[in-house]
Amino acid sequence: MTNYLTIFMKILGNLIWLIFGGFAIFVEYIMAGLLLCLTIIGIPFGLQAIKLGILALWPFGQKITYMNYAPGCLSTIMNIIWLIIGGFWIMLTHLFFGFVLTITILGIPWGKQHFKMASLALAPFGRQLVSK
Repeated sequence: MTNYLTIFMKILGNLIWLIFGGFAIFVEYIMAGLLLCLTIIGIPFGLQAIKLGILALWPFGQKITYMNYAPGCLSTIMNIIWLIIGGFWIMLTHLFFGFVLTITILGIPWGKQHFKMASLALAPFGRQLVSK
């Protein structure tokens, strides 16, 4: 019984997320990712923006883990570039919305999703999304 209830709550949480801004965040990340993929230099960053978009589309039931293999020093360098160019501001935006949503008791689950997205927005290279 609890398995069905957990699945139902994930679906309900994701649907409410989509209606109240999740779809807009998804579209923004996907558009930014596609624009970044227009240049050869921007492709790795575009793929990370698309990864954030996938998480923004359906965040409940997904978790962020480190990759099983060592991504190497290139991952660290790319995370530093990502952080300087825009990752810091994306993270601050998700933190802001996370804090605003957790002010009310009803908004806590959605605030937690923004905090999860903030951690991925800070350093997306070397991390992956895994379904729970």
